[in-house]
Parts: sequence; C-alpha cells; structure tokens
Amino acid sequence: AVVDIFKGQEVCTSNFTVFSPEFIKKQGLQFDSEDGVANKLTLNQGQILENVQKIQLRNGLRPATATEIEKENLDFSVEMETGTGKTYVYLKTIMELNRQYGFSKFIIVVPSIPIKEGVFKSLQLTLEHFREHFPENLYNEKSFFVYDSSDLASVRDFALDSRIRIMVINIQAFAKDVADNNKKGNRIILDYNDKLGYRPISLIQNTKPVVIVDEPQSTMSSALQKKSIKNLNPLAVFRYSATHTEKINLMYKLDAVDAYNQQLVK
Repeated sequence: AVVDIFKGQEVCTSNFTVFSPEFIKKQGLQFDSEDGVANKLTLNQGQILENVQKIQLRNGLRPATATEIEKENLDFSVEMETGTGKTYVYLKTIMELNRQYGFSKFIIVVPSIPIKEGVFKSLQLTLEHFREHFPENLYNEKSFFVYDSSDLASVRDFALDSRIRIMVINIQAFAKDVADNNKKGNRIILDYNDKLGYRPISLIQNTKPVVIVDEPQSTMSSALQKKSIKNLNPLAVFRYSATHTEKINLMYKLDAVDAYNQQLVK
C-alpha cells in the first residue's frame, strides 16, 4: 500500500553541495566540496493522487481528494493492530522503497526512549534477514543509527552516504533541540558547526528524508512535535499506529477483527 504510492517513479537521487570551511579559510574564494545525496521525487501530484486512489479503493477505503493530498504534503496513515508486526512492516517498506525507487534517506521518529531502544534493537535483529532478502541494497550494520546531538559526525555521514541510511529519532529530545529561538532549547542542531561546514538541521533537510512516524498519537501530539517533524523537510510522512487520533490519507487498515480473523495476534 505504501510502496505503490510511488508507482512509476524512476530510480534516481539528487545531490547537494557540502562545503569544507577549513578549505575555504585556506583558499579564500576557492573551496572544496563534497556531494550530499538526497531523495528525489519525479512524479507529479496528479500521478501520486491516481496511485493513492487506486490503492485506497483496492483496500476498501475512502479515496483521497486532490485537495487532501496537496494540503497534507504527502502525509499518509497506516492502521495496524498492536502485535501484528508494525515495526517489521515499516522496516521492510523502507527496504522496498530503496530497492524499487532508490530512496536512500529515512528517518524513524518515535515517541519515547523505550520505543527508540526497541526500534534500534529490531534493526539489529533484522539486519541479516534484510541483507539476505535485499542484497542489492548494500545494507549493513552502519546503515542505521540513533540521532544524538553530541555525535554530529553521524548526521554528516547520513547526508553524504549514497547507500541506504536510517536515522532513529526520539521526538521528545529532538523537539527540544529544534525549539524556537525565543524558547529554551539545545541549539546544537540549529547552529552552524565548523566541523560539519553546515547547520546540522540543514544537512538533514537537504536529504529530503522519507519519515516514518511510529505511534503518531504520541509522537505528534503537540504543535511543537508536529513542527519538528515538518522541519525535517520530508519527502513524505508515513504514520503507523493501531490508535490514530488523526487518520490522514489512510492507505491500509488492519483492525482488531482483521487481525483476529487472520490469526495474526496471539
């Protein structure tokens, strides 16, 4: 349901320039540069709307309107009953999006430290499984990491690597980091960093990441949290939950009755 939203998308990426301030200082107006790698969408809104409506009709859901797709900026929901393998499903979706369309930058946003640790553990446990089933993705133990404002080198690596990369963010810490200038917050991610040659948030934004929101009813429960996710400059946002408070462009529904009938829950 999620992968087919981009049906017809060609395999491609785009690049952006990352400057080295040390070289700028030495060479004056001349500078060395590195190319960051970003997701690139080639489909227009009409093509995406057609894909979305076909998927929704196929899954017995109300088709979205052009206004809804435009208003929400490629924001979609997937409803899955608790215990049916939500984390595995969105991790496999990430692998398929990379294999079929070349999307390589993904951010998983979670509502709490325990869920962050659980998702990271799932990434570790499924590493060999996905390496076996998606060998062309060049997926390895360096393909995923947890965002930490004290380790900005990982953010730079995330931006520069052309292979699949997955960043896991705890929204509580991240929302504090991107707080408004007139509010108390950790400005490390907002301020220019000499070692990076960039504002860390700009590096993330330039990659146009595909954002996976785990438990959006908690992860996006405040205006600041919603603003923080929007500030990532996502190519698209996919919300996965059993208990959505906002069902935006619902693409698939696996409720308690479906899960029971399909024997998916113990």
